[in-house]
Amino acid sequence: MMKTNAKPFALVILLIALSACGAGQSTPPEEISVTLTPDTASVQVTESVQLTAAVHNSTNSAVTWSLRGAGCSGTTCGTISSAGLYTAPANVPSPATVTVKATSVADTSKSASATITILAAVVVADEWTWVSGSNIVDQAGIYGTQGIAASSNVPGARDSAASWIDPQGNLWLFGGEGWDSAHITCYLNDLWKYDPETLEWTWVSGSNTVNQAGTYGTQGTAAPSNVPGGRTGAVSWLDSSGKLWLFGGYGWDSAGNQDYLNDLWKYDPTTLEWTWVSGGNTMDQLGVYGTQGVSDSSNVPGAREWPVSWIDSQGKLWLFGGLGVSLWHNDLWKYDPATLEWTWVSGSNTVNQAGIYGTRGTADPSNVPGAREWAVSWLDSQGKLWLFGGNGLDSTGNSGHLNDLWNYDPTTLEWTWVSGSNTVDQLGVYGIKGAAAFSNVPGARSHDVSWLDSSGKLWLFGGFGLDSVGIYGWLNDLWH
Repeated sequence: MMKTNAKPFALVILLIALSACGAGQSTPPEEISVTLTPDTASVQVTESVQLTAAVHNSTNSAVTWSLRGAGCSGTTCGTISSAGLYTAPANVPSPATVTVKATSVADTSKSASATITILAAVVVADEWTWVSGSNIVDQAGIYGTQGIAASSNVPGARDSAASWIDPQGNLWLFGGEGWDSAHITCYLNDLWKYDPETLEWTWVSGSNTVNQAGTYGTQGTAAPSNVPGGRTGAVSWLDSSGKLWLFGGYGWDSAGNQDYLNDLWKYDPTTLEWTWVSGGNTMDQLGVYGTQGVSDSSNVPGAREWPVSWIDSQGKLWLFGGLGVSLWHNDLWKYDPATLEWTWVSGSNTVNQAGIYGTRGTADPSNVPGAREWAVSWLDSQGKLWLFGGNGLDSTGNSGHLNDLWNYDPTTLEWTWVSGSNTVDQLGVYGIKGAAAFSNVPGARSHDVSWLDSSGKLWLFGGFGLDSVGIYGWLNDLWH
């Protein structure tokens, strides 16, 4: 009988048996887990951030949301929606972090958390905010009750108003050409105040209808019934005591006649009264110049609209140029509220004078800007008066839009031509946006607006003039 080897056969049987033994066991299920994206975030007050929860190893993807913070409770920590949208509270808690938690519905022992840091609101540069008024043209004014602020109050649409900002940060507006409460358009004499804290307008003084004659009263005496007539193109100042000053423009005199004005007014926000201070109460008054450099109680600038104005550190009011009965002026005046006297400081006592530019960057007693209207102005920290552009006369006596920049030093009594051209209708040289260059210069223009910032930089926006390719129109370029 043949002898066989049984060992391999036995090994096979053992392996089969072992395999069969393990076939009845199942793999343990993986644990449920939750992840949250993002797991950290920063958000400004009242703003939102979307969080996304993922449930792993479960067919049930539902989660419940919760919110907690060491320095807040309830809605003072913010809110979290059922879809995971977190919205920060209106105020920053202390500490300024909250924890958002997503918990699995399938297994409430499983969750994930995100840490949210809440930041104070930040005003982002280069962004505009629509604050008040309509987004449709030609709106009538909503006056409400005189002297009472209301969220529904708003001045009617207008241009060429006078404006101030007082020491409390309130914005003031007077007159201009526009729409009254009855939706009739012409010259206004309403005085308004806007409070940026309450976001409300107050109709303070004047009429809610157009074309009102001035009520002058007695010169130098304040009275509740006093009020300037409706006008456009006046200029304004704010003195150190918070009183509002207004000069000239084109509008209605005391007799209800309409043309150029040279009246100087003061408004006291404490007593709510206007005072007629200087100038005529009838239209088209000629200037009384006296002796250049010498103040006198009989001196007064002639009637005009759209001069430019400054107020210096001593509280003296300055006035340059403008458009009057016989066209453009280039006279510089100073008014002293302490002595109640005007001084003819510089420029000509006759109209339509060409500019004397001299050498750019060099002050000279003979330098003087040409006659013009619609220029813009600044006062720098050294007390120098700055002037840009407008519509008027260049160095050759040609008329048009100007882009010359000047400064006047009240100490040396000299003008300096600083920048721009000495001829009219020059194109803008823009260069690269955001990059300063010596060759850059705004194009010739009028009707623009200006500011001086805390670092002493001069800012300029818009107007009507020439762009970079020589096309005339309304501009929205911002320069400094």
